[in-house]
Amino acid sequence: MNFSSKLMEQAVEAFAGLPGIGRKSALRLILHLLSKEQTDVEGFTQAILDMKKNIRECNHCHNLSDREICSICDDLHRKNDVLCVVESIRDVMAIENTGQYRGLYHVLGGVIKPIEGIGPDQLNIDSLLERIKKEKTREVVMAISPTIEGETTTYYISKQLKNTSVKISTIARGVSFGGELQYADELTLGRSIVARTPYNISD
Repeated sequence: MNFSSKLMEQAVEAFAGLPGIGRKSALRLILHLLSKEQTDVEGFTQAILDMKKNIRECNHCHNLSDREICSICDDLHRKNDVLCVVESIRDVMAIENTGQYRGLYHVLGGVIKPIEGIGPDQLNIDSLLERIKKEKTREVVMAISPTIEGETTTYYISKQLKNTSVKISTIARGVSFGGELQYADELTLGRSIVARTPYNISD
């Protein structure tokens, strides 16, 4: 791909570094921005800079937030005794889009992967157990992708809660084994949350 402008080439390379964006798509975006007014482009870049500078992790659930506590944790209309445990921030967004869940969340930041050196200490599991104890959680919904690593993580957390009164449930298997939660359609994911089932562990 030949460019008559070095600045355009640099911009295309920057956009092509984003996931899912090839050089042709990057060029199309750059040409679109060049056709916009200066104030529109400035607003676009400022929004990205503000996002990068000011977005943080929620102190409670590790979701993204503009403040120390995210809007979900701060919502007094949600059920604060039901906690949905998810692998990533994308999973929170996917479940929220179903409109079928009104409890709180806890983002682990991944799943246990011994082969890659990711153990419980590298995830937000300690803060999860602390929350459950401190906030008197009644039910923990394990909404983790049904992969081998996801099942391992669900089992590990459930073992830590075995001698407590907390009810542990998992999403119904409308989500196929081996699939990732964030890619499930909203209807299937919503039904899986509503039809969640008790999770039983054996020694």
